[in-house]
Amino acid sequence: MNIYVANVPYTVRDQELRELFEQFGEVTSAKIIMDKATNRSRGFGFVEMADDNAGRTAIEGTNGKNFHGRDLVVNEARPRTEGDRGGFGGARGGDRGGYRNDRGGGGGDRGGYRSDRGDRGSRSDEY
Repeated sequence: MNIYVANVPYTVRDQELRELFEQFGEVTSAKIIMDKATNRSRGFGFVEMADDNAGRTAIEGTNGKNFHGRDLVVNEARPRTEGDRGGFGGARGGDRGGYRNDRGGGGGDRGGYRSDRGDRGSRSDEY
């Protein structure tokens, strides 16, 4: 069973995550996800357990548990889907900012310059 572990303190490393879950059964892997650019923890990881029943027990035993000062969020990991690469775009991304002039194209703008500010107040094109 593959388990997603969130809200992990940035100081925690793979071995500490493994040790937390080993009390519930055999851990085949434990991995804290690291930022490629900074080589710092991204605050979440994955634990793979050999037995599904042990995995479910581990989820129940660790979800909400305070670990190094933070309450963990633990649940069964969902399989990665094609195109689900994180970042911008893709299955969950959408338009997340930058220049947008409302000449068609998707919705979901989350910031950046907009030239259609007439409906948002009196500042039409100050930027």
